[in-house]
This record gives sequence, structure tokens and C-alpha cells, in this order.
Amino acid sequence: MKTFNTAGPTRPDEHYRVPPLSRWDMDEIRRLIREKRYFVLHAPRQTGKTSCLLALMAQLNAEEDYRALYVNLEPAQAARGDVAAGMRTIVSSVAEDARRYLGDQRPRAWVDETLHEFGPYGALRGLLSRWSEENDRPIVLLLDEVDSLVGDTLISLLRQIRASYPDRPQAFPQTVLLCGVRDVRDYRIHDGDHQIITGGSAFNIKSKSLRLGNFSHEDVATLYIQHTEATGQRFEAGVIDYVFEQTGGQPWLVNAMGYEACFEMKAGRDRTQPISLTIMADAREKLIERRDTHLDQLVDKLREPRVHRIISELLSGAIEPGLAPPSEDDQLYVQDLGLIRTRPQVEIANPIYREIIPRALTWITQTRIPQETAWYVGQDGRLDFPKLLDGFQHFFRENSEIWIERFDYKEAGPQLLMQSFLQRIVNSGGRIDREYGLGRRRTDLLVQWPLDEAQGFHGPVQRAVIELKILHKSLEATIKEGLAQTADYMDRVGTDEGYLIVFDRTPKVPWEEKVLVRQEQYEKYRIGIWGM
Repeated sequence: MKTFNTAGPTRPDEHYRVPPLSRWDMDEIRRLIREKRYFVLHAPRQTGKTSCLLALMAQLNAEEDYRALYVNLEPAQAARGDVAAGMRTIVSSVAEDARRYLGDQRPRAWVDETLHEFGPYGALRGLLSRWSEENDRPIVLLLDEVDSLVGDTLISLLRQIRASYPDRPQAFPQTVLLCGVRDVRDYRIHDGDHQIITGGSAFNIKSKSLRLGNFSHEDVATLYIQHTEATGQRFEAGVIDYVFEQTGGQPWLVNAMGYEACFEMKAGRDRTQPISLTIMADAREKLIERRDTHLDQLVDKLREPRVHRIISELLSGAIEPGLAPPSEDDQLYVQDLGLIRTRPQVEIANPIYREIIPRALTWITQTRIPQETAWYVGQDGRLDFPKLLDGFQHFFRENSEIWIERFDYKEAGPQLLMQSFLQRIVNSGGRIDREYGLGRRRTDLLVQWPLDEAQGFHGPVQRAVIELKILHKSLEATIKEGLAQTADYMDRVGTDEGYLIVFDRTPKVPWEEKVLVRQEQYEKYRIGIWGM
């Protein structure tokens, strides 16, 4: 029985899959190989890079014009800067994979001899030169997880390949493809003298850098229809659109949502019943709450200074006055990690990441806020938002300085504290959808609260908009702008309940001058305003 793949390369006999070689331009790949180019393939983790490389190896070997070999270099990561240990591992991996994939035993017999003759700084060059000379076809070498290597081991690998570049194809591989999360230009390597060497300078023979993109809407449909064909279980209208919108086509997320909905959730395992939007929305929520390995790896990156600068601006929605913009390299690095996209504008890559990032940054805070959902639920089952916002205003006045100081992302402290407070309240059954981005100067929150506990999101749902703004003009100008933005968001999500929160971060302004509670009529909406 086939299933959705959420770990490792896809296998045609085990997994639903988008044909790997359809995900890039094979005409371009063939041209680069034909012209004896060395190039780079990079993409975020769990995007399908390894599946594509294995499929390319199989295709090239089947055509018999080249001898293609895939090698995963990750085992050499443990050697770090120990070049002798790292190169022994790399050379042994090349030899073992030649035996495994090509049935070629010769490189295994050459490993010890090569290491003894050329030493660690020339062993890979020596092995590949001899193998190329003794092959009847040009070699195409596909090196995966290159950027997992560390320090001098990585420098040595890149420089050995670069040194033999003029010898191709008679005495070195015709094409070498380096694959990893980052483009080679973004490798930052500390050599033995504590100098930083960039990957671009150590591997300046690269002719092109290719980036493996996310699934298209058509790809998501292709993947999901395979489940319907295999099991007879269909997806209701709008489900594939919803999956594509929530994931942005990120391959692991697309597969993980499909697996959760169709195989993990009891409601989805009944093949006679279709997968509904509600089931898929529940699957999304479970992924976010569980924070599987893929999501946890992304969250871990938020601690890096290069990532912090980019993400903090997006969470706060504003560029801090007087600060220079992030460097191009930093922004490209965060994009390579898959955390952001830069077109049509810079923003968090997809709605699932937009949800999990603030939750992860504030999880400890959420668990320590002394609030209970029951305090804010009326007899009709609705959340009493005016009462809730009064409670947050009181909490913010007493605790904001202490709590915000604990955040790693202090620039977005008020917005994150509000989201922590709100998440604490809705965790018992509600949901929060979030929108934020650079230059917006606001954070849009849509709170959805089921009114019938038995039916959950299958029944009636209270929907309320909460707009968060930092005071950046006069109070009245900020409120005027905020009312228009709140009303616009209410229109877009289809609710008549909306609230505007204005945070005044001006130093030394007394609390009494910041606090306010009032209502304003804006066009057809009555909007509550809280200042703090």
C-alpha cells in the first residue's frame, strides 16, 4: 500500500509522488552536463533534492552516455575540521556507492592506496582521477549534503575538485553537481587561521546555481489524486486549493498534511468518506501542535543572528529607525532555509510557518500566563472579546516590561505577548490565523471559536478580527489608519466583529497617557479600540 512520504527519498513502490525529474528543467541539466559544467543544486530541507538526484542518476545510467554516481557526504560531517578523518570517510563513500549503484568494485580496492599516496588533501582528487581514466564513459558525480561538511574538510573537498577541473573529462568527472540547503556562495568556512573563506572563493568554477522549487498547484493535485486512484477516497472541492494555500507548495508540508488527514486521523481513515476541508484544517492544526522534525529544525534556525534580523522585522511589521537593512547575503540565506519568500514581497514563506513561528517563540510564555479560558466565555458559548482585551490591557500594564525582556525577539515584543495571551485562551478549542509582513506596520489576527463543543468547527463558529498596531504617528492618525485596516480585514474574512489594539512604545510616556478604551464607527462596522 502506498502512502504520503514524510521522511527520506521517495520510493516509487511505496509512496505517492510527483515525478522527480519533472520538477526541474531536464533540457538545462543535459546542456550543463554536455558542456562539462560544474554546478549547484540547492533547496530547503525535505524539498525533494535527494529524490531528484537519485532519479537523475538512474536516468543518465539508463541512457548509457555517462556513468553517473550519487554520493551522500553527510557521514563526513562528524569529522568537522579533521581533514584526515573527513577525507577517509568521503573517499570510502565514493567507493562504496560506486559498488552499490554501479556494481563497480575497483574504487574500493583503491581507497587505502590513494590515501597513502596522496594524503588527505589529495585523496579524493587521486581517486576520481584514476576512476575517470579507467572508465569508458565520462563520469557525472552528484554530491549530496555538501554544506553539512565543516571547516577544513569542506575547504579541502572544494579545492580538490577545483584543482582537477581542467582535467575533465579524461582524468576527472565531466560534471560535478554540489547539492545542499545553501548555495555554495553562502558557505562561510573558518580555516585554521580563523579566517573566513567563502564557498564562492573556494569553488569559483561553478557555472550555475539551480534552486529546486516548491510544488505547483498542479503538482499537489497530481500527488493527491494518486491517493484517490489507489483507495477510492476522494477530496472534497476546495481541499487541494486549501492545502496549496496553507503550505505554499512546500513538499514536506503537502505530504505531511495528506498523511495526517488520510492515515493518522480516525475521521480520514474511512475510505468511504471524502476528506473534507474540516478534516484537512484539523490535520494542519495537529502538525503545528506536534511540531514534527521538519518544523522543529526550522524553529531552531530562529536562534541564529542572521535569521533573527530578518524574521524580527517581519514579525514587527516595521523597519527599526536608524538601523541599516539586512545584508543581501543574510536575506538570501534565510530564503535558502525556506523560511521566507521574496516575491512578490518579503514575507514568511507560507501560512503554516506564519503560525508556528510566533507559537514557538512564545511557548514558554504561554504556559506561564495565569489566564483561564472559562473567564472569558459567556453563557452563550461566545468569547467575550471586550472582557478579554480588558484583561490583557491590565496584564500588559503590570507585566509587559518583564515578559517582553524575556523574548529573544524583543522588537516584536508587544505583538508576541498579545499572541501569547490570546493563544493561552483559545488553546482549548479555537484557532488563530495570522498575517504580518515587512512594511505592513500591523499584525492581523483572525480568531475562530466554535460555539458548539460537540460539533466543533463543523458547527457555528464565532469569527473576530484583532488588529495590532505600534504607534508610529500621532495617536489619532494611527487609529484612523488602523480602523481602515481593521475594516478591510473584516471584509476579507467575512466577519462583523473587530478590534484594534494600539501599542505606544514611546519611552517615558506615563501609562495613564497610553491607556484607552473606546468604540468607533467606521463605515458599516463598530470597532472597539484599546490603547496601551
